[in-house]
Amino acid sequence: MSGIASNRVAPPLYQRQSKFRPRSEAKRARIVEAATLHFAEHGYHAARVGDIAAGLGIAKGSIFQHFGSKDGLFFEVYKRAVRSFAKYLDVPPEVREAGFFEVLRYWLARTEHLVHEDWIPYRISLLGNYGTDLVLKREINRFLISEDPYGTVAFVRFGLERRELRDDLDVEMMVSIIDWMIERFQDALLTAELDPGLFRRQGELAEKKEARIQQFLAMLQRAIGEPQSVATPRQRARRTNR
Repeated sequence: MSGIASNRVAPPLYQRQSKFRPRSEAKRARIVEAATLHFAEHGYHAARVGDIAAGLGIAKGSIFQHFGSKDGLFFEVYKRAVRSFAKYLDVPPEVREAGFFEVLRYWLARTEHLVHEDWIPYRISLLGNYGTDLVLKREINRFLISEDPYGTVAFVRFGLERRELRDDLDVEMMVSIIDWMIERFQDALLTAELDPGLFRRQGELAEKKEARIQQFLAMLQRAIGEPQSVATPRQRARRTNR
């Protein structure tokens, strides 16, 4: 694949670029901005570096000089997109005070903002997660693990400090569970948002959404929540009286 090193030990070319001067950084930023719109509109495979260059009035080789390949260009676009999303704990104080699972509820209830407010970066994140080859996907996964752009590790530690999460599970395992499940569930919510015709009964989309969020959180809480926090008030009273 163009731009991907054949040596399995060495990192791809686009991860071995040297630092650039300020003027060069400004040019890179312009390229990334234009490429973001182009990838969002055309997808990864149909996107053409030559078209991006033509739109900017620069030589195609100039893009390769900065990013090494189409893969390298998309990788920079992807990183820029996911870094633009809010972190889990970037919530109003009252939501944070309500606890770990209420923070999750807050973000799940606002899932539609990915369509109405952050459609371009969300589209890029979808392309990176589902629309690229396995080699590039591997580099994306490494980036997500090393940088943790959504602040999932800090969020899990927040839940542990509040004793809302099980302390017998590995932190990395809980981080992975949250990242995987929240991502897939938000995709499911957005499917309903974008194509309500998939549902048999109309006029109940908001109610169904709330019910699905409640069921999802209850399931997640049973899986990773501290048993004391999952128990009903009656069960807690019984434990206290023992």
